[in-house]
Amino acid sequence: MRTILTGLAVAGVALCSAVAGMALAAEPSPELIAYGKTLVEAGDCAGCHTADPARPFAGGKRIDTPFGAIYAPNLTPERDTGIGAWTDADFVRAVRTGIAPDGSNYYPAFPYPFFTKMTKDDTLAIRAYLGTLAPDVSRNKPPELRWPFGYRGLMRIWNAMYFKPGLFEPDQSKSAAWNRGGYLVTGLGHCGACHTPKNYFGADKSAQALSGSEVGGWYAPRLDGAARTGLQSWSAQDIAEYLQSGRNAKSHAGGPMAEVIVNSTSKMSEADVRAIAVYLKGLPPARRETIVTPPDEAEMKAGQAVYAKLCIACHEADGSGAPRIYPPLPGNALLQSNNPSSTLRIILDGAHTLTTPRAPNTGEMPGYAKQLSDAEIAAVTNYIRNSWGNAGLLVTPAQVAKARMREANGE
Repeated sequence: MRTILTGLAVAGVALCSAVAGMALAAEPSPELIAYGKTLVEAGDCAGCHTADPARPFAGGKRIDTPFGAIYAPNLTPERDTGIGAWTDADFVRAVRTGIAPDGSNYYPAFPYPFFTKMTKDDTLAIRAYLGTLAPDVSRNKPPELRWPFGYRGLMRIWNAMYFKPGLFEPDQSKSAAWNRGGYLVTGLGHCGACHTPKNYFGADKSAQALSGSEVGGWYAPRLDGAARTGLQSWSAQDIAEYLQSGRNAKSHAGGPMAEVIVNSTSKMSEADVRAIAVYLKGLPPARRETIVTPPDEAEMKAGQAVYAKLCIACHEADGSGAPRIYPPLPGNALLQSNNPSSTLRIILDGAHTLTTPRAPNTGEMPGYAKQLSDAEIAAVTNYIRNSWGNAGLLVTPAQVAKARMREANGE
């Protein structure tokens, strides 16, 4: 009897030791957590899930869409209002397929159509890092969507039509850097969420991937190889410098892209930023560039008069500016985009040069909303979009008035 009891005791101790060993093994390593942090930064998760900088990843940030507003949820490990009670399987399913633990569907404002390309290991590394955050009691706010978009069941139809789950498929004919860049651009970095045109139902026009789209009153420019409005004139080094510092010899970041650079790309590794650059430089134009008819002589003269009075001191008579301080205008791809939203926003509101550890010097451009009429802003916009070899579609005073109204409404 004693032998049997002794054997049971030994077996019990062994079982407890095994369970304890399993528990210890389940704890993520410091290396995995650190790797997860780099992925969270590459995915710019804080950009949407942090409304209050003092409460990182606690959610609550309002995200406006053409269908109404959605509020980003709490990603901290708080069990009742965050993701602390989720299993690993819950997290992977949510991130890669857009389905919550309760079986409900997320809206594609959460970029699961891009995150589906991520590996399971990378997804779990992100979870490992999020698990180290301070738990924050922050209840998720319901969306404020127009009828009938508030019915989540409709997302099953949307997913059936537009969602294509599946991992990123490497191209064996391309370099490791190109494939890494493709994984980041089309997956974790979800660049197409802003830079790809959308259809009536908010789904990507995949045939026009990364060929530019309007976002919240700004224009996310083309990232393909278009000669005039894309990145054909940018080198891979130009792209990498822009992502790391927020500026280069050709352009400066502003609006939503400035936030992406501060929160994400400026923190990424040199290798990953260069991989993105290699991938983007390999993209052919996704659509033809529009043929532009130059403005008439009267419009150009009116614009030149405004430019000579207010712009020439910083941007110079030839538009050359001071690269990395005052962006040059000749050949500026964003300036020549079919959609002038970003240009109008900058002229109306002014601009503050983004500062990053790599480019800490500041620069300012005043706004001219109060100083110039809609007709004057349209004229000077047309002048800079069609001088020094540039070619941009005609901007009308009505477009300027619309941009003013959107700004006044906080859009």
